[in-house]
Amino acid sequence: MAALRLGYRSVVLEKSAECPAAATAECLVGDWNSADDLFRLAERVDVLTLENEFVDAAHLAKLEAAGHKLWPTSRSIALVQDKLIQKQTLLDAGIPVPGMRGIADLAELESAVEELGLPLVLKARRNGYDGKGNATIRTSKEIASAWQQLRGDQGNALYVEEFCPFVSELAVVITRGLDGATVVYPLVETVQKDHVCNIVRAPAMVAEDIAAQAKQIALGAIEAVGAVGTFAVEMFLRNDGGIVVNELAPRVHNSGHYTIEACACSQFENHVRAVLGLPLGSSHMVAPHAVMVNLLGKYQGTGTALGLDRALAVAGANLHLYGKTTTSAGRKMGHVTALGKTSEEAERAAVACAEAISFQPVSNHDA
Repeated sequence: MAALRLGYRSVVLEKSAECPAAATAECLVGDWNSADDLFRLAERVDVLTLENEFVDAAHLAKLEAAGHKLWPTSRSIALVQDKLIQKQTLLDAGIPVPGMRGIADLAELESAVEELGLPLVLKARRNGYDGKGNATIRTSKEIASAWQQLRGDQGNALYVEEFCPFVSELAVVITRGLDGATVVYPLVETVQKDHVCNIVRAPAMVAEDIAAQAKQIALGAIEAVGAVGTFAVEMFLRNDGGIVVNELAPRVHNSGHYTIEACACSQFENHVRAVLGLPLGSSHMVAPHAVMVNLLGKYQGTGTALGLDRALAVAGANLHLYGKTTTSAGRKMGHVTALGKTSEEAERAAVACAEAISFQPVSNHDA
């Protein structure tokens, strides 16, 4: 949608022709795990970009070797998509991260527990998101079950990370252009529900020195991986006042969806500008506060939204439905953003609109 506003057409590679992006872009049906399908896409466009970090970096490198323009680069994706490599890259650049180490087998996990202590978080090195691919080990009795849960015994690459006691979860969205120019969006606070982002408050209500420190950490993190385009840096504000990076997302991010209404130039438009080598737009907020609430599925159902009449009656709330055809527990089906003179005012409107929306359940007949 941001590309269309600037007069550019998009082609997306998706597994289904009924994907939400098909409403505004040409849909090429295929599999992003297939090098052949990636080349089919590359031959249709002038510039390639990504909206997730799961496309194998080795396939992406082949596209670049064949002369196709790709932003962010395959090297950036390779440094981010394996979370152990990501954290080591950040550590080497002087960016604060939780203590971590790779785990090759159950014996190494047991050794790590002895050395690092409990609680400890076991994580998949690749393809984990929204709490998927994580297991917190709180007692020694949970070591074996966590290993089995994340399929360590089946060769799934894992690592362990220190459990991080935190006051709040913070995020910074940054767009970096081809020339290295950067635009930094306001620091936000994110609130999780069952490991899925539920609420985003912008700007985060933290001390100025904390916000400045978070901004510098985020800038250092994206420079460490050679970012081009919009990236998100998720962080923990620790109980002791320190900040550590939780993870990077090499793409537009849920914590930046509020920028559509709340900022002069959204994270989406700035991403398009960045990968096309165009001047970046302002990240300045157009209202003192903004709050975004995710619309999360509660059960198996269709993508049909119920309660639109009540939701749209909430003054100041901006409703976004993604057009997904099915819903399930925790699935992101849309979001609501509201602006306000205070964070409380914005949150009341966003929550009221979000609570009015539900999604049609699958009937017993349909099942």
